Amino acid sequence: MKRSVKYSLIALPSFFVFSFAVLTGIRAVKISKCDSAIPLTEKQETELSDFLELRYESRHQILKPLPYELSETKLDLGCESAILIDTSNGNILYEKNADEIIPPASMTKLFSMYVVDDAISQGKLNYDTVIIPPEESWACNMPPHSSLMFLGKNQKLTVSELLAGLSVASGNDAAYALAYTLYGNMEDFVSAMNAVSEKYGLTNTHFVESSGYSELNQTTAREMAAFSTIYINQHPDSLENFHGLQSFAYPKQKNLTNGYTVKAQDFSEGLPETITMTITQRNTNPLLGLMDGCDGLKTGYIDESGYNLALTARRHGTRFLSVTMKGPGSNPKEGNEWRKKDGSTLMEWAFKSFADYKDMTRVKPYFLRAKGGKEIGVNLVPAFNPESITVPFIFGNSLEESVKNVKVVTEIPECLSGEIKAGTEFGKISFVLNDYVLDTIPLVADRDINSANIFIRTADALIYSLK
Repeated sequence: MKRSVKYSLIALPSFFVFSFAVLTGIRAVKISKCDSAIPLTEKQETELSDFLELRYESRHQILKPLPYELSETKLDLGCESAILIDTSNGNILYEKNADEIIPPASMTKLFSMYVVDDAISQGKLNYDTVIIPPEESWACNMPPHSSLMFLGKNQKLTVSELLAGLSVASGNDAAYALAYTLYGNMEDFVSAMNAVSEKYGLTNTHFVESSGYSELNQTTAREMAAFSTIYINQHPDSLENFHGLQSFAYPKQKNLTNGYTVKAQDFSEGLPETITMTITQRNTNPLLGLMDGCDGLKTGYIDESGYNLALTARRHGTRFLSVTMKGPGSNPKEGNEWRKKDGSTLMEWAFKSFADYKDMTRVKPYFLRAKGGKEIGVNLVPAFNPESITVPFIFGNSLEESVKNVKVVTEIPECLSGEIKAGTEFGKISFVLNDYVLDTIPLVADRDINSANIFIRTADALIYSLK
């Protein structure tokens, strides 16, 4: 009799607490994958985005270290400075003195092309806009030994042709023509280039003119790789339309005005104002047409920089990009041989060692919902959203097998209780290969939820103690 009284004394208050909790809405939550919480307000979305960008700042950088460790790789390179990256996620696969400040030489022209592409996006001009080369850009007025597309008096051409002459022949005259066409002077065009550098936090990159001829232009292999990644991700058509062209012929008959016709010319006494001879030039990139998947990007050389090369190639859906600077060579032939050797060494090693896993369907929000009474919902959202995971060749007989065996593991708590703050981690998504964790993405609460009162918390504890 005494025992039954004892249990009644415990059960009765528990019953009342439980009943009150049901009526007011308990705060214990369980996983549900078929619904979602009430959408966030625009203010909530902005606040959460800003918080996550700040908290996971390293994961939002243009370039970043691999999220896992591998044994150090030693590659035989002739250049003084180099870097190799996966363009889909910015992961750095290899680097050598990547922060040494070096003149970019004609790699500068990538910034010039970016400024022009931005102007086209803003409707200031288009690829078919026809221009007359300003006198400042005529080949005869360029510094000695300049790379040229051979602009001259009595010519007309489109912006698209200028960009082709800039990228294929590395024409300094083309760089000047674009600057004067778009801004009317070199100073304002260079200010736009430097604004791009500042926008992306490239603190060691600065320009004084747009062609790369000046040794006062400066950058690093790391920052040039970061910018090149931005450039090809934002303007992917530039690879096919310009950087991947194997040759360029100019001027053609359509480019001449005032009744001029294409004819042979004698340049023995220097370049004339009016050039009427069609000159065909091969792309300055020595690996274009030789390396499988190579479709860009840009060479550069002045005495102070040595032989530079920003190089990219794509195979089986994976794109890598390398930048090599201060390459050796006592003449253009030697310099190009070293460009080919160093570029091939980096790219072939990358394609043998890594590939991209791109199935990101499991990187998504997960909804948690309260049971009983008034529903309270919260989404657990990825703290950041990678485009791909760089998979190393550490499993199976091929890279393809490694990619196919990547497992996506989601870990979410069974329940949450108490006060919840937006941005707090409550789970994670892991990409695993043969028990090797390639990357982990935290899942965070997308909103604040106030702590339940003492009666609800007591009910929660009771309910879970009876499970």
